Parts: sequence; C-alpha cells; structure tokens
Amino acid sequence: MKNLILLIAITFSSVMIGSAPCPETSDISAAGKKKVEVGSSESDAEIFLNGKLIGKGSTVITVPKDDCVTVIAKKIGFLTERIEFCNKKGMTKPPKTYFIEMKRDDAYDASIQTDIANVDIEMVVNTMDKDQAWKLMNQIVLSYIDVIEMTDKDTGYLRTAWSLKTFMQNTIRTRIIIKETSTDPLVFKIKLVSEASGLPLTSVKSDELYKEWDRVLRSYSDVIGEFQARLK
Repeated sequence: MKNLILLIAITFSSVMIGSAPCPETSDISAAGKKKVEVGSSESDAEIFLNGKLIGKGSTVITVPKDDCVTVIAKKIGFLTERIEFCNKKGMTKPPKTYFIEMKRDDAYDASIQTDIANVDIEMVVNTMDKDQAWKLMNQIVLSYIDVIEMTDKDTGYLRTAWSLKTFMQNTIRTRIIIKETSTDPLVFKIKLVSEASGLPLTSVKSDELYKEWDRVLRSYSDVIGEFQARLK
C-alpha cells in the first residue's frame, strides 16, 4: 500500500513539473528584441516599418533578434528618409532613440501642382492664318525648350525633345507636343508633358521608369498661358 501511494505521489509530481512553465524559456519569443523610439522633425510625417504604416511623427519599433528592419518616413514636400536597424551579432546594435531630420524636396519646391499637365489644351485661332500661327507657336516653344525633335508644318505636328532636370530624389522630363486638329476653323491641341521617375539621375531614354506627374517645373508653368494669350 505504501509503495502504491509513493508511486502516485511521484507520478503527480512529474506531471506538475512537466506542465509548469520553465522560467528560462517562458519568454523566449521576446528574448533579444530591441526597441527603438523613432521621432521625426515633422509631426505629421508618416512612419512605415517594413512597408506598413505604424504611426505619424513618432513611434516605437521593435527589431527582432538576428534580424533587420527598414523604417521609412514620408511627407509630401519632403525627401523620403530610409533607415535600417539591425539586431545581429557583429553589427552595430539599434539605438534606444533615433531622430529623423526631414529635408525639403527640391523637386517639389521647384514645381507647382497644376491641372494642365499631360492633357490636350485646345487653341482656336481666329486672328491669323496657319503660316502666322505656326511661326508664332515655334517661337513660343523655342523660348522654353530649344530642341525640336519632330516638326511637320503640312500636318501641323510639332514635338520637342525631352528637357531633363535631375534632383536629389527625382528626375523630371518635360516636352511640348502640338497637333493641328482642324483647318476651318483653325484649331490646335497643345500638350505640356511632365513626367517623373522618382529616382535621381535617370536617363531620359528610360521610358519604363517615368510616370505622368501632376506637377510642372516652374520654368514651364507659364507656357500654356502664353499660348492662350498670344495664339488667338
């Protein structure tokens, strides 16, 4: 009988010990993680962790053990800031705090938002014939972009070469396209094409990297208005 009681006691103790959490492993999932308090000079800058929006202005991120994370801060009118924190052996450990000083976007400051970019603007000519209008349009175009890539007076088609401007985090290319759409009345459509690559030093020939931009460099912001004022 004593042996039976002893056996039951040993079995019960083994069960209890096996089910009890081990103090050395109970918090293993959190072991080695590093927390970083990230702050930005712009209180409404969006902060992303590995592509996911996690806060604005300031937030706390966690860097898992033996891993790296990417933090991105974005705000319209400012350059995008990217920082990588690594929590790996042999690498600089993440700091407890990190401050992001946002810098102005030079491409944004050199441009204006407009609804006349990348759309055909119709110009009806009532006060001059085609020869006069064509000469005037060429003069206006060349005062903004001095290289005409293609021109055909008979069909009323003109296209400038791309004019390229590079910035710290962007490359902007701009061109003017003119098409005659009617002879009676005399009507032309003029398009100010504005495209951005989102990268610095992008080749003007890398068409696949450019997308339409809803902004226009200030140096071209008056071109449509000049056509409308002088081409009547």
